[in-house]
Amino acid sequence: MSWQVYRRSIKKKRSMHIGVVGKINTLVNKVLEPLHPHVEEHQPKNIKHLSHTFSREKQHLVFYKYQPIGLVRKYFGEKIGLYFAWLGLYTQMLIPASLVGVFVFLYGCATVDDNIPSMEICHPKNNITMCPLCDRVCSYWKLSTACATARASHLFDNPATVFFSIFMALWAAMFMENWKRRQMRLNYEWDLTGFEDEEDHPRAEYEFRVMQKSLCKDQKSQQKVIMPVEKLTYRDRLPAYMTNIVMMLLMIGVTFAIVFGVILYRISTKAALHMSSNPITRNHVQLTVKTTAAIINLVVILILDEVYGAVARWLTVLEVPKTDKSFEERLIFKTFILKFFNAFTPIIYIAFFRGRLVGRPGSYLYVFESYRMEECAHGGCLMELCIQLSITMLGKQLIQNNLFEIGIPKLKKLIRYIRSKQGAFQEEERQKKLQRYETDHFLEPFAGLTPEYMEMIIQFGFVTLFVASFPLAPLFALLNNIIEIRLDAKKFVTELRRPVAARAKDIGIWYNILRGVAKVAVIINAFVISFTSDFIPRMVYQYMYSPDGSMHGFVNHTLSYFNVSHFQDGKETMDPLHLGYSIEICRYKDYREPPWSATPYEISKEFWAVLAVRLAFVIVFQNVVMLMSDIVDWIIPDIPKDISLQIHKEKILLVDLFMKEEQGKVYILESRPSAGGTEKCSRSNNSNSTVAHPHSGLHTNNNKNL
Repeated sequence: MSWQVYRRSIKKKRSMHIGVVGKINTLVNKVLEPLHPHVEEHQPKNIKHLSHTFSREKQHLVFYKYQPIGLVRKYFGEKIGLYFAWLGLYTQMLIPASLVGVFVFLYGCATVDDNIPSMEICHPKNNITMCPLCDRVCSYWKLSTACATARASHLFDNPATVFFSIFMALWAAMFMENWKRRQMRLNYEWDLTGFEDEEDHPRAEYEFRVMQKSLCKDQKSQQKVIMPVEKLTYRDRLPAYMTNIVMMLLMIGVTFAIVFGVILYRISTKAALHMSSNPITRNHVQLTVKTTAAIINLVVILILDEVYGAVARWLTVLEVPKTDKSFEERLIFKTFILKFFNAFTPIIYIAFFRGRLVGRPGSYLYVFESYRMEECAHGGCLMELCIQLSITMLGKQLIQNNLFEIGIPKLKKLIRYIRSKQGAFQEEERQKKLQRYETDHFLEPFAGLTPEYMEMIIQFGFVTLFVASFPLAPLFALLNNIIEIRLDAKKFVTELRRPVAARAKDIGIWYNILRGVAKVAVIINAFVISFTSDFIPRMVYQYMYSPDGSMHGFVNHTLSYFNVSHFQDGKETMDPLHLGYSIEICRYKDYREPPWSATPYEISKEFWAVLAVRLAFVIVFQNVVMLMSDIVDWIIPDIPKDISLQIHKEKILLVDLFMKEEQGKVYILESRPSAGGTEKCSRSNNSNSTVAHPHSGLHTNNNKNL
């Protein structure tokens, strides 16, 4: 029994010793390990999770719920809160634009069977023979084969298009005014009415360049005292400015070169498909070439967007802006210019240049002496413009704005997590549950709001600039933005590190860019209606040349005659009997004199009449729409009435408070003289007492004080 008791005591002492040593080791580890924030795992149930009300992760069917802008502002700061408020208002304003756009499209669908020009083209007895669309490999063709294109063009080229263009110009003005009102309300609610941007401190790169300049100046003057230079002058930045100009022009030139390459692709592919032995391939040449060229343009745009973003940042760094605000504004301006040209150059070419630099049969315009410039389909270039615009817009929204929005941050997060696991961690540490700050480390760093604003501004350009050719653009933008808001919310809450909260009272330079795009949209839509669509030629024919005031005979009026014997040597078709009979006269779309006139193939007077009406329409449309936009701007006040009344009441209260304070000060000043008189009397008594005792020490001290 004694031996067992002895063993028990030994075990007890050992366990006590191990427990003491373990506690000491734990205490030492706690002292030596770095400080970590203490976050409770089980938070109170009454706390509202931002992800639930903001990103709606598990409630996708309630996408119509408003965003919790107040919670977003409290968590992320005013700058990010204003972005989501702007995005929400923009999405909300797209609802009426989408409804009107759908109405215009349905109007085109309802009136397509009553459209006289398309009926004339599709009529089975139509025996108009058209000239070949390309040299040698293309043959003569019947105008009735363009029936589907003509009917489809009417869906987007009808009288309602003009109304929709005016409506969208006024819509843009109303959107800008409503945002100013919304921004003013948020400024009042967030106590930003008197907020002024603090003066930014100079960037470290700027101060380093200033120090380098001062050192170089000191070495040249051989002085021992270094005199600091206050700022970099224009002469110091001149090389950077020249580099910026050259590189910007070079990047825009690259965009033009790629568009020109796609043009050559279309021309060569069209000729190659016409040589195919498959009749189905030959019948769908136009659709195949248009679609594949639009997809190639989309891929190039997506690639160049990333390249241009990096180039714009590099050029901005070369300029060495003084403050962060100046750096951000210059970066935004360069990025917008490059991405705007990248996205809209192919569309601008189709809208304003394609089909106008062709020439005529027998005197076509060639590139590299072998590639003939491409023509528009008989229904006009508006259908091709619609295809290019829709593929570019939908592709950018689906791939760049949505897929890349979540996919790239998740991929980078996975890569960082894998790299961290490849470090020298012990196996037991790998099995530990990561702390919150360790989990946040694997998230994507916040790169600013510039990419978010940029994709929405480009979308705003698609919605407003060429909306005359694609009335369904606001609808697709609305559907995209409904998803975009929730994806942005999920990205900010779960995929990005929490940014440092920053105060701001407006959206900055983006508002000026929006106003600029809205102004340019009026001009571009005027030119699209006037020069790209057939709206003006139809009106001119109906009111000037139609014998009965109807559209009957419009198609024949717009087609000129050409004698096939006047083809250049080597340019005539290799299959002149493709239609089963020989052709002597073919037709082509233009306003030119017939070959039997005194001035064959010269521009006719109808061309000049149509051109004059087109230019007049551009001037009238632009001035009327801009005047209406200014009226909308003048009618809608920038400050909501309730906010202005509340601010007025607060000013009255402040004035009353100020007046009460002033009255109190006046009362105090008026009560001071009596107190001053008693004080003087007491001082005089003290002076008399000192005089009565001349031998005291106070006499000398009072004299000194006096």
